[in-house]
Amino acid sequence: MTETALRDQICMLAKSLFDRGLTHGNTGNISARTDDGGLLVSPTGTSFGRLDPARLSRFDARGRLISGDQPTKEMPLHSAFYETRSTAGAVVHLHSCHSVALSMTPDANEDDFLPPFTPYGIMKLGRVKLLPFFLPGDPAMGHAVRGLAGKRSAVMLANHGPVVAGKDVEAACNAIEELEETAKLALMMRNIDARILTAEQIGAVVTKFDVEWDA
Repeated sequence: MTETALRDQICMLAKSLFDRGLTHGNTGNISARTDDGGLLVSPTGTSFGRLDPARLSRFDARGRLISGDQPTKEMPLHSAFYETRSTAGAVVHLHSCHSVALSMTPDANEDDFLPPFTPYGIMKLGRVKLLPFFLPGDPAMGHAVRGLAGKRSAVMLANHGPVVAGKDVEAACNAIEELEETAKLALMMRNIDARILTAEQIGAVVTKFDVEWDA
């Protein structure tokens, strides 16, 4: 994909997320690898609904900002995923309502944030790690992601929002939407003895679709 096409795709998918209420105001950030090993990143203080392809922050392969506006203050999050997951071609962070609400419930599971309700939640996300609360922009968020040693493609920042890495921008956006919808299901099914997938069913999904599913 040409860089021009990638810029347009980033802005189109970001606007789609914004238009459907998956993030709001000037929240959220998105990045993607370029063919030369650099990055395109949404600038700080921008809205997903109004990103300008020409003003995306452009980094070279050595991590130097070479053009565009100043990047999001959440760069430590993005950098940590790229540094620890060789398959990461894009990273998306949202402030989606249901996933944030689920992170604030007293029984939220740190190691398995999302219950195994559907095969697609497993296929697109694997296990999701719930991280503690950090101040926005705190480099400690990146340290926490590095501490996972690349074993998780998705994390949930408590009281803040989800972050997902994917092979490309479309995959990352699809996965983070699946995270939000699964969180919505989890809230809908609270106080109900829901029939989650069995260990055997989970194993079958993991095997058939070659899902990363660490212990």
